[in-house]
Amino acid sequence: MATTKLAKTGQRGGFSSMLQNPWARWGLIALVVVLLLVLPLALPQFANQTLIRIGVYAVAVLGLNIVMGYAGQVHLGQIFFLGLGAYVTAYGVVHGWNIVLVFVAAIVIPGAVGLLIALAAARLGGLAIAMVTIALPIVGVPLAKRFSDITGGSQGLSARFSDAPDWSGLYDDQWQFYIVLVICGLSYIVGRNFVTGKYGRALAIVKENEAVASSMGVSPYRYKVLAFTVASLFGGVSGFLYMVAVQYTSPETLGFGQSISLLAAMVIGGAGSIAGSLIGGAYYVLVPQLANAVDPNLTTISQGVILLVVLFLLPGGLVSLVRQIRRRTRRTEDRSPRTAVPNPQTASVPSSHEDSSPKNH
Repeated sequence: MATTKLAKTGQRGGFSSMLQNPWARWGLIALVVVLLLVLPLALPQFANQTLIRIGVYAVAVLGLNIVMGYAGQVHLGQIFFLGLGAYVTAYGVVHGWNIVLVFVAAIVIPGAVGLLIALAAARLGGLAIAMVTIALPIVGVPLAKRFSDITGGSQGLSARFSDAPDWSGLYDDQWQFYIVLVICGLSYIVGRNFVTGKYGRALAIVKENEAVASSMGVSPYRYKVLAFTVASLFGGVSGFLYMVAVQYTSPETLGFGQSISLLAAMVIGGAGSIAGSLIGGAYYVLVPQLANAVDPNLTTISQGVILLVVLFLLPGGLVSLVRQIRRRTRRTEDRSPRTAVPNPQTASVPSSHEDSSPKNH
């Protein structure tokens, strides 16, 4: 039995056990970083632009995941904060602000707006807070058209600020890739530290049971406001990255349909998962591109079918696929017959006096 258990443990260790070694883990991280640094130099322009857009929406999905996946609050207006961050970025660039100031404003202003909304909406629950967040993109589009002096109205705003400088020797798409890579990487580090630290543990308690959280001294209202505000900050970051990639924004950036697509991307990637947010960003960009390449009329249908299939087969999202495969593999191994390995200490040995007497004939 001991030999069988050791063999079973060795079969199941594999890659996950190797990653428990800090040297192996840091080596893998270094390899991924090197690949990401070299990748844009070898890929064509279209591939780089696709990866850039994945990074943009991965940050937006990350913010949505914090408020919905980790805090358990309904939020259907994340695209509003992406659009607001994009408009702040465009306005600052057009008016000649320092790019660092533009970046800070693109984060702080959506965060402040999100805080004000959260202070009023966090006391609500269920359908009420859902209606408040639904109203954000619905109201945002006509407001963007109304204040044309600031937003450019229906024509939108153009802001070119992410072209590659001459000293870099890079093409524009390569330079933009590195900008998005750095900001997206920092955003994911901050997001991961947030959800794995004391705030993340408090959010988990609030999500599980608000009454229990209150009895433990954790204010559900305070942490709901915090989660919504953090999601708004990440929305502002994604809005800045959106302008890095597209260099143009219009009222359509705030469209309600895109907000629903972000929600679907979070669910398909995996709610309550940092890696699932990255998968969700890839889904948001790649699936419409592939569907349009096959038949533009099937884009919406294909997204709906994928969402239903994932919900039925993988309720935890695509990020749980590897875990499901491991579980089924283990079940198969447990059901398969095993050959017992005899223990030499317990093996039967004939006694010295056995059959020593002559047999009677």
